[in-house]
Amino acid sequence: MTPDIGDEFYSGTRYQRGKLPKHNLDWSTKPPVYKEYPDARRIPLSSPDIENGLGLWDVISKRRSKRAYNVQPISQKELSQMLWATQGVSARISGSALRTAPSAGALYPIETYLLINRVIGIDPGLYHYSIEAHELELLKEGDTSKAVRAGALDQQLAETAAVVFIWAAVFQRSKWKYLQRAYRYVFLDAGHIAQNLALAAEALGLGSCQIGALYDDELNNLLDLDGVEESVIYMSSVAHSRR
Repeated sequence: MTPDIGDEFYSGTRYQRGKLPKHNLDWSTKPPVYKEYPDARRIPLSSPDIENGLGLWDVISKRRSKRAYNVQPISQKELSQMLWATQGVSARISGSALRTAPSAGALYPIETYLLINRVIGIDPGLYHYSIEAHELELLKEGDTSKAVRAGALDQQLAETAAVVFIWAAVFQRSKWKYLQRAYRYVFLDAGHIAQNLALAAEALGLGSCQIGALYDDELNNLLDLDGVEESVIYMSSVAHSRR
């Protein structure tokens, strides 16, 4: 890693009055906001329940990072609820699908992948969340929990969780409009999504912990991402916590 690269990035992407970068948006090259795996086996998810649950203020006050989990599985309905809370479609306006978490310019650069270990009715494996259809797409079947743990700087919680959310950024979705400033927005978007997950997990009586320390290339290789156009940037583990 280049010394001071973070300082250079922050300085180089500042906005200064009268010196904003100028470019014309080419709508013919606007990247799609959804990624699909058309040949993957698809697993439909139940519709989210938005009528019940704890009050927002209770959830916020109780949220804590929880790293020790038991072996109890979570339900498919709980997983569905958390996926919808993080990136589900919450409204459609003028043909655009708006989501539960904010995104700069409504460009939605973040894709959700999942390591599923213990979800009732869903086989263990690596999955992709199809947002538009509210379905899972199976990418790799079987137990890959040790590989995910290795990619999370060998942290045990990434192996013992019932589910690990793995968020990857498709950078061009944001760069199309915001150029190099887009990288700031991409990471902010991921933070919005992760906080929604943390609150949703708490509302469901589950424990979660966000994971920012990771071996980028190991996780990209596991998910068959190139690490340039699309790269893993953030993770979160979810399970029933040990009391």
